[in-house]
Amino acid sequence: MSRTARRLSELGLALPSLKGPSGSYVPFRRSGGLVILSGQVPRVDGKDAFQGRLGEDMTVAEGQAAARAAALNLLAQLATAVDGDLDRVEACLQLRGFVRAVPDFADHPAVVDGASDLIVEVLGERGQHARTALGAGSLPRGFSVELDAIFQVAD
Repeated sequence: MSRTARRLSELGLALPSLKGPSGSYVPFRRSGGLVILSGQVPRVDGKDAFQGRLGEDMTVAEGQAAARAAALNLLAQLATAVDGDLDRVEACLQLRGFVRAVPDFADHPAVVDGASDLIVEVLGERGQHARTALGAGSLPRGFSVELDAIFQVAD
């Protein structure tokens, strides 16, 4: 068992199965040692979850849980890009989080911390990343959070 698979098991996590793209795009692109991941939302057990707006019908804690779920989906997509071997991940270079919120909501970074924390919990130092947390008036299918990321991987 790889160290990353062992760590996921220690955390009581399993990478979910993902369905294909819902539009005209690919789920990831590789360029040399970079993997650029398309946006992932908080689908849980194959079902849409965590729909709503922060500051209206979702708390920061619920937003963090949504971000964790979306981050787990990012890692699942990354695993596909590296043929299932997450030990090939050298670094998470960038994470961008989009948070669907009411106009006066100001805790976007706290919500995206849910994703950042999960990535670091799973990958350790390799998971530390630069980050942007943005507010959004709407997101696809009413999701509360969407994430994308760029990873450096060994060939």
